[in-house]
Amino acid sequence: MAGERTSARFPSVESGAGHYESLYLKACHPSEPIGLWVRYTVHKRPDAAPTGSLWFTLFGADGPRAVKQTFDRVHVPADAYIAMGESVFSPVGVRGSAEGEGRRASWELSLEGSAEPFRHLPSELMYRAPLPRTKLLSPHPDLRFSGRAEIDGHGVELEGWRGMVGHNWGAQHAERWIWMHGAGFAENESAWFDAALGRIKVGPLTTPWIANAVLSFDGERHRLGGPVKVRSTEVREVPERCEFVLTGDGITVQGTAGSERERFVGWVYADPDGSEHHARSPTWSWPCRGPGARPSRSGSRAAPRTSSACASMTTA
Repeated sequence: MAGERTSARFPSVESGAGHYESLYLKACHPSEPIGLWVRYTVHKRPDAAPTGSLWFTLFGADGPRAVKQTFDRVHVPADAYIAMGESVFSPVGVRGSAEGEGRRASWELSLEGSAEPFRHLPSELMYRAPLPRTKLLSPHPDLRFSGRAEIDGHGVELEGWRGMVGHNWGAQHAERWIWMHGAGFAENESAWFDAALGRIKVGPLTTPWIANAVLSFDGERHRLGGPVKVRSTEVREVPERCEFVLTGDGITVQGTAGSERERFVGWVYADPDGSEHHARSPTWSWPCRGPGARPSRSGSRAAPRTSSACASMTTA
């Protein structure tokens, strides 16, 4: 069952190879500036056994609360994507707890949604080739979450919160990357947006921003970006904010994601070779000038809308 949409890659990685992997969820309150971000990660150095970590962040109006815990063992149950300790991430629910630096978090969530997976990379060959070194997909790009999550006595009840489940893996993180997801648009409640933007280091050179994204609008998916759209991809980013223009066939999507500095949480992402990246994540831009575009026969017209959104921005 767990392998129908995706499956963990780390069990098949050769012992001498390095590897990282992450299964994660994002969920946002439909009307309040409250969001949840949970990651189950794997880190494997060459010639070493894989270790696992649980990352939990609860974003609220008074700022984020976060905790991380690392485990010596990580495994794949028959009916789940990944597990470590008593914490399990499955296609129908996510439960777990994490402790660290005097903080403790716990979560018990069910997920519901039938949207087909979104594979960010435009060809299956790219998932098998050495480059890009980071592979990613959204096995559940549009979900409703229910349940409860809490950290240090601060709890939230989730009742149909919009969100998603993502999966990435590889031998090395991109040199730079931005990930965004938005749902619950003001004039189209069913619409959702999923984008991964990256700059890849190839030898001594670093590529321009390459976007791999999708906008689901009125039940139709519009792929955005890709290598052939590099020249029309525009990204202007600072640590607290990202403005972007992404194009597809007959459609242009323009948007802004960001938040105040105090709403961000910072994490250190480690590569298998020992190098590090510093990631910053806000729960959403509140209010967010979310991406929205309605295709037309004569081209496209931009239509920014208010949306809940979650963005992860990383600088090396």
